[in-house]
Amino acid sequence: MFDQLSSLPPDPILGLMAAYRADSNPNKIDLGVGVYKDETGTTPVMKAVKAAESRLLSTQNSKAYVGPVGLDTFNDSVAELVFGKELTRKLGARRVTFQTPGGCGGLRLAAEFIQRIKPGSRILVSDPTWANHVPLLGDAGLEIETYPYYDRGCHSIRFDEMMAVLANAGPNDLVLLHGCCHNPCGADLTTEQWQAVATLADKNGFIPFIDLAYHGLGDGLDEDAYGLRLLAETVPEMIVVNSCSKNFGLYRERTGGLSIITTSEQSSRAAASQVAAIARGIYSMPPDHGASVVAEILQDDTLRQQWDNELREVRQRINALRSQLVTALKARQVAEDFSFIEREKGMFSFLGLSVAQVQTLVTDYSVYLVDSSRINVAGINNSNIDYLADAIANVVASPSA
Repeated sequence: MFDQLSSLPPDPILGLMAAYRADSNPNKIDLGVGVYKDETGTTPVMKAVKAAESRLLSTQNSKAYVGPVGLDTFNDSVAELVFGKELTRKLGARRVTFQTPGGCGGLRLAAEFIQRIKPGSRILVSDPTWANHVPLLGDAGLEIETYPYYDRGCHSIRFDEMMAVLANAGPNDLVLLHGCCHNPCGADLTTEQWQAVATLADKNGFIPFIDLAYHGLGDGLDEDAYGLRLLAETVPEMIVVNSCSKNFGLYRERTGGLSIITTSEQSSRAAASQVAAIARGIYSMPPDHGASVVAEILQDDTLRQQWDNELREVRQRINALRSQLVTALKARQVAEDFSFIEREKGMFSFLGLSVAQVQTLVTDYSVYLVDSSRINVAGINNSNIDYLADAIANVVASPSA
């Protein structure tokens, strides 16, 4: 059986990781891997997480299964974090939330749920979008189409073109929207644009499907949730997937949530039974540790405040790095205007470089990024920003790159 197998090409990000590790250049910079890094280049464990883990270690008295739906205290706490206290109360039993194995698990669980109730449903995703959206959603059987989103030349959102395409989406369609900190471009909808999307969704009846992977890394927890909360108040049905990998730093714990909003309590109960059955058939029970940590933090005022402060520091550092990179490139009198980087949000932005220029950065300067020129801003720090700015300036100025 296995003799018939052929090897698949390596994932571009995983290939970059391997090349970076093998590179002996002391000035090498990793801007490819999409995890947060602090000033020392490490992905730290938050102090609030450490404190919560310490409590769990001393008080947890069982490792029994939590069930396909997951930890109730996690589900309730995360729903309130995502939707806010007042909206969570207003949604009531129309909203149901499930613990999932990371945001990826939530996306796939949602896709399997949609495929079960309406096979081959069409879901429109932004162009560009996170590369893993396509296999996570498409491999479940959904029909994937794209809508215009980012103009790489102008470094701005193609909003009029986006709305023109979404105007043709109807009740049997879903539209995937990045809740904040768009991956890979970092360009987010304005409040006015979110309002226009909500009006169109309500008018046409398409179902918003929100991927909230970077909640709190843009402008703030409430600010980053503006669009999804507006939609939840406007439309009768909606799907939201959130991740705790970035805002809690729980990458390896695979902790996320799936929330479904329906038209009635009866529909919500039916949806819950279907999702639980699907989860049971895929992974049976979600892992508990990360969810217990999140619940412990969100249900304790002291830990919640500590976590909020740490998240604010992460957010402020990323936004400061954006400004510092733009300033450093201006100081080198680079012909291209990189000021758009400062206006974008979250960990990612496109540099707007060609594939050849990206390859020059990798081979000549050991600056590692994917061919699309997407960078992880959090990979920059005070010790490498000047080297990075010099490398970009040299590549942009070189006629052969």
